Amino acid sequence: MPTIPVDKAALFKALGKEYTREEFDVLCFDFGIELDEDTSDQKRPVDSNGVEEPPQLKIEIPANRYDMLCFEGIAMNLNVFLGRQPMPNYTLKPPSSGKLETVTVSKDTERIRPYFSCTILRNITFTPERYASFIALQDKLHANLARNRTLVAIGTHDLDTIQGPFSYEALPPKDIKFAPLNQTKEMTGEEMMQFYEKDKHLGKFLPIIKESDVYPIIYDSNRQVLSMPPIINSDHSKIKLSTRNVFIDITATDKTKLEIVNHILVAMFSQYCEEPFTIEPVKIVSEHNGETREAPDLTPRSTQASASFINSVCGLDLSRENISDLLKKMCYNSRPSSKDSDHLDVDIPITRADILHQADIMEDAAIAYGFNNLPRYFPATHAAVAAALPVNKLADILRFEAAMAGWAEVMPLILCSHDENYGWLNHADDNRAVRLQNPKTLEYQIVRTSLIPGLLKTVRENRRHAVPMKVFEVSDVCYKDMSLERRSRNERHFAACWYGKSAGFEQVHGLLDRVMTMLKAAFITREEGLSGKGVQGYWIEEVDDPTYLPGHAAAIYLKLGGNNNKAAKKIGQFGILHPTVLKNFELPFPASVLEMDVEVFL
Repeated sequence: MPTIPVDKAALFKALGKEYTREEFDVLCFDFGIELDEDTSDQKRPVDSNGVEEPPQLKIEIPANRYDMLCFEGIAMNLNVFLGRQPMPNYTLKPPSSGKLETVTVSKDTERIRPYFSCTILRNITFTPERYASFIALQDKLHANLARNRTLVAIGTHDLDTIQGPFSYEALPPKDIKFAPLNQTKEMTGEEMMQFYEKDKHLGKFLPIIKESDVYPIIYDSNRQVLSMPPIINSDHSKIKLSTRNVFIDITATDKTKLEIVNHILVAMFSQYCEEPFTIEPVKIVSEHNGETREAPDLTPRSTQASASFINSVCGLDLSRENISDLLKKMCYNSRPSSKDSDHLDVDIPITRADILHQADIMEDAAIAYGFNNLPRYFPATHAAVAAALPVNKLADILRFEAAMAGWAEVMPLILCSHDENYGWLNHADDNRAVRLQNPKTLEYQIVRTSLIPGLLKTVRENRRHAVPMKVFEVSDVCYKDMSLERRSRNERHFAACWYGKSAGFEQVHGLLDRVMTMLKAAFITREEGLSGKGVQGYWIEEVDDPTYLPGHAAAIYLKLGGNNNKAAKKIGQFGILHPTVLKNFELPFPASVLEMDVEVFL
């Protein structure tokens, strides 16, 4: 989690009270953050004038609380929590002329960084401390939420040095020329890539756009460059302590994070404007992708939360009015719903991008009530007894029986590549796998829908060991399920692999029979299973599956009981792997595998 250093004296002044270390530690705990270090009693760095750095508090905050990555955010949230101030009301204020600044987005930007947002902070007053915090927040957002500028990049400019309307374009590197920040010599895009190649700070960002045939660039009406995101701003428009009007440009490859960054920046520093908490909007013209709008949109997100859900989880019996009062301490605007006797209408401010579900609202209600004030026990009507989930107890039974039969349990990763899950098993993509939106490597592209690739990769990495190898796994696979809130579901599977100089088909068949015996599923014939006479048990049928050698694979069917044929269900299959599958996984010897769904036995 990020650790944010803040000036101790300045924070206590903002909070209106001098705290002892113990008192501030308790306040941090009550709010859900942690005081990591107080440097008051330590030897601190000395500046060039021989002045010692003032005492600092190093505060550890949750990784998703982007609104607390700076002094301003920490002070604001704690003051609202303590009831010293209400949540600020952020408002858009057009310029006195009534004419908004305009930015036109070129269609060519889709080839490199397609999304753009911006805003203006008018009549802002910087002090050295505020200026340093402004720059530090941008750096933390770049490193945290923006994933080292790959998803989002921020540029800040002295608006009085540039002239609108502005344009966001994408041009060949040789056609871009300007003097970058803190430099006097003009350079082309290509020259800047060479100039900053060994720069410790900027060098790591160059690969984001270096190989592209176009670079993103922002111009004013006089073709004066503002910035070349995500690398560097122009020296012409750099902000200084004396800057009064700040133009903020934000480019991104992620549309959601684009607006989050905009909201966090204006929410934290609009308090220093001549009229606090007012932001000047900018008109963005982006007709090619339907993104024409005025930015930023400061409208709070509206949602609902169940009072009974909050009370049941926290062990409380509060009225909706009381819960609404608690939520105000956590920066929400909340009130009882007029349409439902149980729900609350909740407005989520622009600073709380971390709120995704009513469970998050419930957690904040518990924080506002006080973790130490929550009941130490639940009443009888809410009694909870610790016990293993039935699916986990079932999995333990399978683990025990497989291990007693001489098989070794393995634990591969749940993520795998698309090829491993489909192509290497000779299967076409059935669109049931959950895909990672931004995978970092080819090895981790999707969430597996089968345990078999993990078993075969484990055998591959251990193929120098003596054969035969007998390995198994009892774990979850994942499928898309649009009927559920999370749009996916887990399913517990059991899988095993025999690898050696012989095929081992009879070995996996024997393991199947042993497991079924322990699960009290008797072997029956197909005719008995489909007879509709209430017979329960399992049977196997030959199956044609490209993963397996033709004529050497069987499907497993389970009769769950009842008097109709629908009670019979295919729960898995086993067989000898096809030679192409073995080749894909670099296995020189034959192998037989078994996989089945075990949740049907619950």
